[in-house]
Amino acid sequence: MTAKTLATIGIVLFSITTLASCGNTIRGMGADTANAVDATQDAGRKVNRAAN
Repeated sequence: MTAKTLATIGIVLFSITTLASCGNTIRGMGADTANAVDATQDAGRKVNRAAN
């Protein structure tokens, strides 16, 4: 294999790894946001029950 081929393979593998980790971060942030919304709704329900 030539240096150019090895460099190309390395760049492709690096790109795949970078994109995969980025997608994982976005999914994690989405899950965190959903949990925050659920917690806020639950707190609202508790306040509503306490007020009644």
